[in-house]
Amino acid sequence: MRLALQTDYALRTLMVLATRQERVKIDDVAELFGISRDHVAKVVNQLARLGFVRSIRGAGGGIELGRQPDQISIGQIIVAFEGPMNLLDCVAMDNVCVIEKFCKLKGVLAEAERVQREYLESVSLADILPTKRQLTVVSISTK
Repeated sequence: MRLALQTDYALRTLMVLATRQERVKIDDVAELFGISRDHVAKVVNQLARLGFVRSIRGAGGGIELGRQPDQISIGQIIVAFEGPMNLLDCVAMDNVCVIEKFCKLKGVLAEAERVQREYLESVSLADILPTKRQLTVVSISTK
C-alpha cells in the first residue's frame, strides 16, 4: 500500500496540531514541512469536514484538533482520505476473475487487509506524536 500525498499531509498536520496547545496557522504547517500552503489548506478543509480539525476564522484564528489525539486512529485518517484499501478488486467484489471459485489468493489478500486495518485502527494519533520540542528543532534547522 502506498498512501497519497494528501493522506501524508493530513497525518503530518494532525501530528503538529496534537503537539500544540494553541491554534496553528496553515502557513506555519506548510512552512514547517516545506510544502505548499494550498495543499495544506485543501487537506485542512477535508479534515474539518470530517470533524478531525476545527477551523477558526478571524483574529486569533487558526486550526486546532476537533478531537483528542487518543480518539483519532491512524486507520480512520487513512480510510477517510484513501477510501477502501483493497489490494485487488477480487477481495472486495465477486465475479471479477475466472478463477475466483478455486483461487486461494483472494483469502490470503483479504486476511492481509484485515490485519493491516486492525493494526492501523489500534494506533492512535497520541501514539505517534513527536514532542513539541522535536518539531521546534526541525523547524529551526530548516530555516
